[in-house]
Amino acid sequence: MKSSCDSCSNYYYDEEGEYYACEVNLDEDEMYRFMAGADFACPYYVLDDEYAVVRKQM
Repeated sequence: MKSSCDSCSNYYYDEEGEYYACEVNLDEDEMYRFMAGADFACPYYVLDDEYAVVRKQM
């Protein structure tokens, strides 16, 4: 699964540091693939679907 960090629920904005970061601690190999830009398919990607709760209530 190819993913975009912008739409992942683990990607958050740190207001103190004024930067975006990932809450998941990638291991050394995963971080290398991510930083190299190779077709990195993050195993921790979770779609940030803010309407999921609303659909369950219906």
